[in-house]
Amino acid sequence: MTTAPAGTGRAPGPGTAPDTAGAPSPRSGRLREALRWGALRTVVLAVLLAVWQAVVSAEVWPRVLVPSPGDVWRQFVLASTVHDGVRGYGGHLLVEHLGVSLGRIATGSAYAVLAGVPLGLLIGTVRPLAVVLEPVVTFLRTLPPLAYLSLLVIWFGIDEAPKIWLLVIAALPPIAAATAAAVRAVPGHLVEAARALGSGPTALLLSVRLPSALPEILTGVRIAVGVAYTSVVAAETVNGVPGIGGMIRDAQRYNQTALVIAGILAVGLSGIVLDALLRLVERTAVPWRGRT
Repeated sequence: MTTAPAGTGRAPGPGTAPDTAGAPSPRSGRLREALRWGALRTVVLAVLLAVWQAVVSAEVWPRVLVPSPGDVWRQFVLASTVHDGVRGYGGHLLVEHLGVSLGRIATGSAYAVLAGVPLGLLIGTVRPLAVVLEPVVTFLRTLPPLAYLSLLVIWFGIDEAPKIWLLVIAALPPIAAATAAAVRAVPGHLVEAARALGSGPTALLLSVRLPSALPEILTGVRIAVGVAYTSVVAAETVNGVPGIGGMIRDAQRYNQTALVIAGILAVGLSGIVLDALLRLVERTAVPWRGRT
């Protein structure tokens, strides 16, 4: 004889759906998790600001070297608004400086993608070219931007060209290296299957190698954009205003430490947003990544 579970009037039959009325939905679970992590980040930020203010109040270092959070916020506001007839810093608002730098980064990264992906495909698929070109890519990847900025200024002057070229040279090697490594890592059975179906070298590259390598290529692009972002201050040391790197460099010359920190924070926060956008593009373009 079958007895019903305690608290119910009947035994669950084979067609009876489980009772999920009290179970939390996946969306609400994700929301609670996001709120929990957001609260943790807020607490950590508050602690860091309190420690920062305590160090300033204790006068461990002179105020000109370590300004208070309030000083940095005031400079951030002044650089972002029109005050006493002065527009931001150097005649441009902070958001305009940041926008110019982001435009340079986008241009340099786009050129790096257009050149780096084909270069990586050649290195990854043509052995003689790899022997010649791979050391060149490695050589460029190890050079700090300031090492060749002066040469670019001699060649192209002090306008936009040397800045864009510096960002291209900084961003291209990670893309080429990631593409070459990804193409070499394409599973051999996929290549052999495509060849058995009659695919030639071009069709094999475009229909098998490139799609299979796309997730790692996009990771290389993300890394390259980050490299370009870290190089923008060096790129804008020469005639870089407007530009966030030029603004930071100019403020450093006049010991405006609070403005320098405000500019650094603006670069970092915008970098977080940009990386989140690139992650979104990556998830949209290769939704199969990380899944079996």
